[in-house]
Amino acid sequence: MFAVLKTGGKQYRVQAGDVLRVEKLAAEAGEKIQFNDVLVIGSTIGAPLVAGAAVQAEVIDTIKADKVITYVKRRRKHSSQRTRGHRQQLTLVRITDLLEKGAEKSDVKAAVGVRSAVATQAPAKAEKAAAKPAKAAKPAKEAKKD
Repeated sequence: MFAVLKTGGKQYRVQAGDVLRVEKLAAEAGEKIQFNDVLVIGSTIGAPLVAGAAVQAEVIDTIKADKVITYVKRRRKHSSQRTRGHRQQLTLVRITDLLEKGAEKSDVKAAVGVRSAVATQAPAKAEKAAAKPAKAAKPAKEAKKD
């Protein structure tokens, strides 16, 4: 049996035992995670997701992809050039189980991307800032009347 899951803006066709390189997730090596965005599992096709389905995996490691170099050169006299490199951070996961039903009942942590994890922490910081008392505003100076 196979499943198609969505994570990091990409879709992957997986089976039990597959090893995937996905966008960096907020999980440590050895942790069990669960992908809840399942588009297809077995012969069931979601609209857009299959309700109650999940793919469970184990995090192997966090790695970096090969370096991608971009080079920009502008033609003609007095032109400029620029070289930049980038290495994408990835998470290596091994698919352990495909669940057609009962994903809500499992006690496995949901897979969350690093950017999503940061976005969920931001509202908590905003609540702490709102809880602090605001500084009193200074009274406005009176205008001179002539």
